[in-house]
Amino acid sequence: MAIHPFIYQANPVRVVFGAGSLCHLATEVDRLGARRALVLCTPGQARAGARVAALLGERSAGVFAHAVMHVPIESARAARDEARRAGADCAVALGGGSTTGLGKAIALESGLPIVAVPTTYAGSEMTPIYGITEGGLKKTSRDARVMPRAVIYDPELTLDLPLAITVTSAFNAIAHAAEGLYAPDGNPVIALMAEEGIRACAAALAPLQADARNLDARSDALYGAWLCGSVLGATTMGLHHKLCHTLGGSFNLPHAEVHTVLLPHALAYNAASARDALRRAGRALGIDADTVPRELQELARRHQAPTSLAAIGMPADGLDRAADLAVQTPYPNPRTLERSALRGLLQRAFDGAVPQA
Repeated sequence: MAIHPFIYQANPVRVVFGAGSLCHLATEVDRLGARRALVLCTPGQARAGARVAALLGERSAGVFAHAVMHVPIESARAARDEARRAGADCAVALGGGSTTGLGKAIALESGLPIVAVPTTYAGSEMTPIYGITEGGLKKTSRDARVMPRAVIYDPELTLDLPLAITVTSAFNAIAHAAEGLYAPDGNPVIALMAEEGIRACAAALAPLQADARNLDARSDALYGAWLCGSVLGATTMGLHHKLCHTLGGSFNLPHAEVHTVLLPHALAYNAASARDALRRAGRALGIDADTVPRELQELARRHQAPTSLAAIGMPADGLDRAADLAVQTPYPNPRTLERSALRGLLQRAFDGAVPQA
């Protein structure tokens, strides 16, 4: 196979991976030269946040347990104010994409370094991408200042992740890699990472269905999420992410669930214009390229994940607005974004219909 010219820019981030690796947190904070770390988490992870603060001991500047989905501007401002009030010189983001996103919002303004401790498979910790929702619109951009300086991947922290969230979070990760396979700035290195990331995340689902506390499978899923997040951080997002950001920010739909529902439809939309990407995705999943969209939808259904926008709270009367928003500022995509075709895609996703071009 011919290797075409490409540019690859690696994102500088230190990764500490392995069961029990949370014990290295204080050392990682020290490596940054930080002395007061503010722990960020969601309200539901307040207890875990308190345990992490205790692990930090005198290095802890307290816990801000108010991270919420899609990083509303109000939440970002409150976190920035708390970081200043506490005299924090570092943030420890414990949780999924919502918490990591909150840490990025602080870093964007203050330059505060972030140590990310993921407890889901969102992958945001491996990207310089940030998103803030204001006035019902989620705006995303890239800035090197928001890239975490260190990431601690401890599979033990994912053992109690509910199976439903596990599945949709894994699909979120798979989506990052799938779009990276047809990104205009992709390259052979990214393609290898994407294939392996898709394989690892998908392969972990059946063992976790049988035993949600299977540490080996949790490790595989987290490893896959790391690779998929790295792909997202190094490439340009396309139609799938555009739709997810539009629906999530404008209709407050759950992030990972939106990814799970939309991915098969976005891949079907792009299939004819991204044959090599579908071939690689199929190889990662052990299936034929032509069946990738349908098989991904079936994989979600088999693991009791949502397969329709209606099931996750999308209002039917919002589909037209979503189609309009998606074409206003389109992301680069293999196939041109046509409003009527997108409206049809959204209707099929709303109904949970079989994905088609």
